[in-house]
Amino acid sequence: MLMIQSSKPRKQRLFRYNAANHLRQRFVHAHVAKELASKLGIKRRNVSVRRGDTIKVMSGAKRGKTGKVLSVDLGRAIIFVEGITRKNAKGRETQIPISASNVYITEMDMSDKLRASKLHVAAPAAPQTAAAAAKK
Repeated sequence: MLMIQSSKPRKQRLFRYNAANHLRQRFVHAHVAKELASKLGIKRRNVSVRRGDTIKVMSGAKRGKTGKVLSVDLGRAIIFVEGITRKNAKGRETQIPISASNVYITEMDMSDKLRASKLHVAAPAAPQTAAAAAKK
């Protein structure tokens, strides 16, 4: 993967602004909780945040809050978490954007077989419905 080598802030900003989507995916990686990593047998320090993961905010005004990821915005490299909101000028609840670098993953949504295979984790069996169980 081609990443920028310069330490100059101007070049860093330019790189992040012009980055392609496959590179932007790296901007929304977050650390994995040690308990989760040992439970799943993951040796990587950080993984990509996805919708459905449960995270804990580690810095900022909402520090200590946990919640499920509602959406990930690659264009702005931010995530939106359920339950972390504020009221806007009209009194409506709006989601607060959070940088992925300020959170860590406490639970992963491993329903995607591709994600499980990339992390070398056995994917859980799909839950059977009552109709499917009666068929067998």
